[in-house]
Amino acid sequence: MTNVNIYQADSQRYDSMTYHSVGRSGLKFPAVSLGFWHNFGSRDCYDNMRAMARAAFDSGITQFDLANNYGPAYGSAEESLGRLMRDDFRPYRDELIITTKAGYDMWEGPYGHGGSRKYLISSLEQSLKRMNLDYVDIFYHHCMDSETPVEESLQALADVVRQGKALYVGVSNYDEEHTRRAVQYLRDRDCPFVVNQRSYSIFNRAIEQDGVKEFCAQEGVGIIAFSPLAQGMLSDKYLKGIPADSRIARDGRFLKASALTEERLGQIAALNNIAARRGQTLAQMALSWVLRDGKVCSVLIGASKPEQIVENIAAANRTDFTAEELAEIDQACGIHL
Repeated sequence: MTNVNIYQADSQRYDSMTYHSVGRSGLKFPAVSLGFWHNFGSRDCYDNMRAMARAAFDSGITQFDLANNYGPAYGSAEESLGRLMRDDFRPYRDELIITTKAGYDMWEGPYGHGGSRKYLISSLEQSLKRMNLDYVDIFYHHCMDSETPVEESLQALADVVRQGKALYVGVSNYDEEHTRRAVQYLRDRDCPFVVNQRSYSIFNRAIEQDGVKEFCAQEGVGIIAFSPLAQGMLSDKYLKGIPADSRIARDGRFLKASALTEERLGQIAALNNIAARRGQTLAQMALSWVLRDGKVCSVLIGASKPEQIVENIAAANRTDFTAEELAEIDQACGIHL
């Protein structure tokens, strides 16, 4: 498997995927998108990355989501994407949505993080070189920055669109107030602001609680959800302990063994039983739940092997839940609405 011509030049790869409009824009996201947050860095196996990216694309996943500091090391996930573009995906650039972000720390000194115009524009220039691209489809400000006026960050987003370095812009980890300000500021400047990327899962309902989910639905802004599997907790991976190849065992930066309390393990087991009655894996049900009401246009999945990607795509076609199932899921999590 060394030649990109293994891909069929027809529409078969799209038959198994559902595509959703991103807010009120003309852009569409696949219901399931592939994130490069984990397993695409310099410490990971390139042949496995390549197999995962191919499996995703052949299954209709047209969106690859990155950020400047994804790795480790910082920048290495973008370098991996650049290599994938060279080896496989260059002929398919117009079939792909490729995104990146800047906001969290990237390089030393006062200009390597935050929301300043200098940082955001400089970072995108570096990202394009690493990815071997002329433009990204979406450039995100990755996080709110209390030290920078939000208007400065938003103006930088508007300017990279005018410069032809991004087709659309988005924000990530923005609360309702800052999302509202982004909508107002960027619409006044005819800038195609289309999406807010937030963490959302059965275990993390923050976008319901802080108003972002409803606000975006009302204003025609898309939501793409990251960590829909709660860093792997909403899968069958930890039902029988901590496997040696799990994220906790290999890289405990974002999910620690201490998170798997007896209470949490009990919740995972209960949710797994609900999923089994639905004829789904726990991971599939967790993804279906995020997509259930049409207010989230895509879920970002991470993966460590191609088979996980193919398995999880099935969630896109099973987003129907009965009221009883939803209530049972809430009860299993200890949520009383």
